[in-house]
Amino acid sequence: MKDIAKGPKAALYGHIKTSILTMQMRPGDDLDEVGLSDAFGLSRTPLREVFRELAGEGYVELRAGRGARVSEMSHTTLRDFFLAAPMIYSAIMRLAALNATADQIDQLKAAQEDFRAALRDGSPADRALANNRFHEITGEMAANVYLLPSFRRLLIDHARIGMTFYQPRTDTMADNLSTASHQHDQIIAAIEARDPDSAARLADDHWKLSRDQIEMFVMPGGLTAPLGTLPHSTA
Repeated sequence: MKDIAKGPKAALYGHIKTSILTMQMRPGDDLDEVGLSDAFGLSRTPLREVFRELAGEGYVELRAGRGARVSEMSHTTLRDFFLAAPMIYSAIMRLAALNATADQIDQLKAAQEDFRAALRDGSPADRALANNRFHEITGEMAANVYLLPSFRRLLIDHARIGMTFYQPRTDTMADNLSTASHQHDQIIAAIEARDPDSAARLADDHWKLSRDQIEMFVMPGGLTAPLGTLPHSTA
């Protein structure tokens, strides 16, 4: 994001990213070039530069002659998500424990404080974004040129389909939020202790905690495949 680090382009980038992660922009939605151009005071060329950046990161899809749209979430992508998530999270946490710098650990602790605050007083969107930032930092810690793009793409869909996790409808789901926060603390401790085995194990536990709630996402309109068609036992 080097060339859009500040100004209207950065504001547009942040707006679209946040809107996608929190499902204000739904999978498959067309991006309104005219409306966004007017709202952010950008001409077509810088607007499309932002779209290309977002496409490279997996947030949007560019279609020749048809404009940009929010990345789709099909049965195939959901299946791939459930297969890949536990493996990628484990690898990222293992590498984070090996490679994290002191400054990155401080950033992770600050992100955890933001997550706690969002759990106390924030909206479901605030919670999803705070959790997303926590995990983005672990990816930065891992610093693996091959793994990081896949992890960042995974985080996009995890935030989108994980919105159910941050809108607890039962006491059990509410308890899971507290458990998730506690697991974040344990992850920080494992990384700070340079303990890759514990970090990888905690990543698996953390995935299992949210997996069942995340599976609820496949049930609403459009994504109605039976849960049994998804690889429930991969974690």
